[in-house]
Amino acid sequence: MAKATSLVAMNIMLAVHEKKTNSLDLYRPLRHYIAATFSERDAQNCDDDLLSVQEMRSELEKPVAESSLDSRRDLLLSYYKSLSLIEPRFTISFSFTWYDAFKSSKKCNVASIHVEKAAILFNLGAIYSQIALAADRTTANGLKTACNAFQTAAGAFAYLKENVAGKATVAGATVDLSPECAGMLERLMLAQAQECFFEKVIGDGKPPGLCSKVARQVGLYYEEAFASLSAPPLSQHFDKTWVAHVQLKAAQFYGEALYRHSLELHEKEEIAEEIARLKIGLAALADTKKISKGVAAPLLDSVSKLEASMKSNLERATKENDRVYLMRVPPAEKLSSLPGASLVKPSSMVELLDASKERMFSGLVPDGSMKALSKYTEMVDEIIRTQAEKLQQASEITRVRLKEMDLPDSILSLEGNTTLPLDLKEDVEAVQISGGPAGLESELQQLRDLRRVNQELLVQTEEMLQKEATEDTQFRTQFGTRWTRPQSSTLTKNLQDRLNKFAANIKQAADSDARIERAVGDNAPLMSILDRRPIEAALPSIARPMMSLDGNEDAIVGALKQSLRQLEALGAQRAGLEDMLKDMKRKDDILPKLMAGVGSHDDLFKKEISKYDQICEEIAQNIEAQEQLLMQIQAQNDQFSSVFNLEDHKVAREKCYKQISAAIAKYREIKENINEGLKFYVTLQDAINNIKQQCSDFVMTRNIQCREMIEEVQRQIAGFNFSDSKPASTYNKYPTPAPAPTPSPPNLHRTSPSPPPQVDPQSTSVPSLPSQPTPPYHLSTGPNPNPNYNTNPNPNYNPNPNYNPNSNYNPNPRPGYSQSYYPPYSTAPQTPYQQPYHPPTGPYQQPQNPINRDYGQPAYPGWRGPYYNSHQHQQQQAYPPPSYEMQQNFPPPNQGSYYRPQ
Repeated sequence: MAKATSLVAMNIMLAVHEKKTNSLDLYRPLRHYIAATFSERDAQNCDDDLLSVQEMRSELEKPVAESSLDSRRDLLLSYYKSLSLIEPRFTISFSFTWYDAFKSSKKCNVASIHVEKAAILFNLGAIYSQIALAADRTTANGLKTACNAFQTAAGAFAYLKENVAGKATVAGATVDLSPECAGMLERLMLAQAQECFFEKVIGDGKPPGLCSKVARQVGLYYEEAFASLSAPPLSQHFDKTWVAHVQLKAAQFYGEALYRHSLELHEKEEIAEEIARLKIGLAALADTKKISKGVAAPLLDSVSKLEASMKSNLERATKENDRVYLMRVPPAEKLSSLPGASLVKPSSMVELLDASKERMFSGLVPDGSMKALSKYTEMVDEIIRTQAEKLQQASEITRVRLKEMDLPDSILSLEGNTTLPLDLKEDVEAVQISGGPAGLESELQQLRDLRRVNQELLVQTEEMLQKEATEDTQFRTQFGTRWTRPQSSTLTKNLQDRLNKFAANIKQAADSDARIERAVGDNAPLMSILDRRPIEAALPSIARPMMSLDGNEDAIVGALKQSLRQLEALGAQRAGLEDMLKDMKRKDDILPKLMAGVGSHDDLFKKEISKYDQICEEIAQNIEAQEQLLMQIQAQNDQFSSVFNLEDHKVAREKCYKQISAAIAKYREIKENINEGLKFYVTLQDAINNIKQQCSDFVMTRNIQCREMIEEVQRQIAGFNFSDSKPASTYNKYPTPAPAPTPSPPNLHRTSPSPPPQVDPQSTSVPSLPSQPTPPYHLSTGPNPNPNYNTNPNPNYNPNPNYNPNSNYNPNPRPGYSQSYYPPYSTAPQTPYQQPYHPPTGPYQQPQNPINRDYGQPAYPGWRGPYYNSHQHQQQQAYPPPSYEMQQNFPPPNQGSYYRPQ
C-alpha cells in the first residue's frame, strides 16, 4: 500500500492529499495597504471584507476531516474567488508558505499571490478526488458521484495547468504545482473516472465489444499518467508505489481490453486472433507484475483473477483451434491496435471559479488604473470608429456604382425576373388587394343599388303622407263642418319640403354617379395594366440580339454574374469584419492587467492594441479588392450594354413605370369618388328613414284622432250633448257607451285609400270606417282621455300640442287604450341599408307589428365594398369630382344641401 502521506488506496483507486501551509495574517498588511494607497475611510469600508478573507485563510490552515469534505470544497472555492478579487487591487508584500504534497520536506516561501492561488487550486482538486474515493461505488448513485467528482478533480488540475501553474513555477513554487504535475494528475483523475464507467458497463452486462473499448481508454489514460511520472521533473519526485500503481493499472486495463475483445472474437469464431490477443495480454500482465512492488494487495488480487480468466480462455481456444479450426495464429505485429471510447472529460471550472458576481472590495479601483483604462478605451474606440467608417463607405460606394450601372436589375430582366421599384410595387399590390380596376364595376353597381333603395324609401314615405291626406279629405267631405281638425297639407308642409329636398339631392347624386361611370369607361384602357398578375409581366424585358456576330453573349453575361457574386462575397465579409470589431471591443478588458501594475502603461497599451492590427489589415485588403472588382464590373457592364442595347430597354422601362403610376393615380381618384358616393347614400338613407319614421308617427296620431272624431260625431247624431258644463272647445269626459266589439288593428298596408263611407242624410247614425275600426274602451266613465281636443275649426289647430311633425315624434297613447292596438312605427323591414329602429320608450309603448309591404330591400347581400369606411383624402383630379358632400350627422333640409356645390 502506498504511504499515507502521499496517497490513499481504497478499492484500488487513488486520491490526493491537500497541501499544507503555515499561519498567515492577511488582515493587517492588507488594511495598511488600503489606508496608505486609498484612504482610511476606504480601509474602514473594507474592514468586513478583510475579516472574511482572514477567517477563510485561518480555516484553510486546519486539517480537514472526511465528514466535512463538502464544506472544505466550498471554503476553497470562496477563498479562491477572494484571491481573484485581491490580485488586481493590491500589491502583495508578504510571503506565502506551502509544503509539497508528495514530499513534505520541501516547501516554498515566496511573496506571490500566484503561488497562493495555485496551492488553492491544487487542494481543490485533491478534495474532489477524496470525495470521489469516499463514495460507495457498489451503488448506482455512489458510482455516479465518484465519476463526477473525479472529472471535477481533473478539471481543477487542468485549470491549474493552463492558467496558474506557469506563473507559480516562475515565482518559485514546489514541483507539485508545476504544469507537468498538474497534467499528470489530470490524466490520473480521468483514468479513474473512466474506470467508474467500466465498472458500470460491466455491471449492466453490456456487450464485450463496448466493454473492451471502455477498458482500453482507461488503460490509455493510465499510460499517459505513467509517461508523465517517468519524465522529469516528476521521475524522481513521486514515491515508487505511485509509479508502480499507475503502471500496473495501465497493464491491467490493457489486459482487460484484450480479454473482452477475445470474448467477442470467440463469439465470431475468430479463434486464431483470439489466441493471439490473449497471449499479448498475458505477456503484458506478467511483465508488469515483476516490477510492481509495494502495490496494494486488492489491486494485485484483481490482476491475478484477470490473468487466470485469460489463461483459461487461452487453453480453451487453443484446444478448439487444434481440433476443429486449424487456423494459423497471426503474429502480434500483424494485429491492429484496439480502439478506445472516452466517456469522460475534465469539468469546466470557469463558472465555479468566476468571481465577477462577488462584491468584495468592489469600491477599490486605483485612480491611475481608471485613467489608464479610459485612455486605452479611447484608443480602441478610435480604431473601431475609423474602421467602421471605412466599411460603411465601401458599402455605400458599391451601392451607388451598381445603381449607376443598373445592376443587377438588368441581369434579372434578361432572365425574365424583372422587378418594380419597391414603392411602386407596394402601390400596385394595394390596388390589386382592393379589387383593382376589374372590381370597380361591382362598386358602381353598389352605387346604383343604394340610389334605388333611397328612391324607393322616398316614394314609400310620400305615399304614406298622400294616403293620409286623401283619407282626411274624404272624411272632411263626408262630415262637413263636423270634421273640425286641421287639414293634412297644413301640418305636413315642412315634411313635404324635406322630402322634395331629398328627391332633388338624389337626382343630383345620380348625375355625379353618371360622371363616375363615364370616368371608369374612359380610363379603362389606362387602368387595365393594374390587373396584370404579376404586375412584373407588364414590364419590358431585355431581348437577346436577333443576330449574333461572334456568339459570345452567354460568356459576357456569365462573366458579369460571376463578378457580381464576388462583389457580394466581399460585402458579406465586410459585415463579418464589422461584427468582429465590435466583439473584440466588448471582450477587451485590460483592467486586471492595469491594476496589477506590471510594466509601464504605454508598453501594455502597445501590446494590447496590436490585437487589432490583423483585422485592420483585413479591412484594408477587402476595400482594395472591392475597388479592383468594381472597375472590372464596369468594363464588363459596358460590353453587356452594347451587346444587348440596354439604352432602349431603359427608355421602355421608364415609360412603363410612368404608365403604371398614372393608372394608380387615376384608379385612386375614381375609387375615392365611389367611396364618397357610397358614404353619401348610406347617410342619406339614414336621413330618409328618420323622416319616414316621423311621417309614420304623424299618420298614426292622425288615425287615432280620426277614430275619436268619428265617435264624437256618432254621439252628436244620436242626440247626446256633453257640452253643458264645459266650453265647446273642451270635453271633460265621454258618456258611457254601449259595449262595442273589439276591432282588429287597422290595416295600414294598402296602396290606395278605400272609398269613403256613404252618409245618408236621413239616417241618425254615421257609418264607421271599414279600414279604421273603433278602438275598445277600457274605462266606462271618467275624465276625458283627450282634454286637448278642440272641435272648433281653427287653421292653427293641433290635436296634440306636444307633437312636432318635423321631429322624431314619440306618441303618447291614451291611457284608456290597450297598447297592443297601436300600429308599428316602421313599415319597412330591417335591411343592410337601414339602421334598426328602436321604438320610443315611456310608460306607453306600441309593439312592432310586422308590415306586409317590403320596403327598402337591398339589391344583393354584402353591398359594402372594401373602401366602405375609408377616410382617404380626396386627391386633385383632372376629371370633375362627384357632387357628394358627406357629413357626420345628416342635416335637416333647411341647413343646406348634402352635395358639394357644382
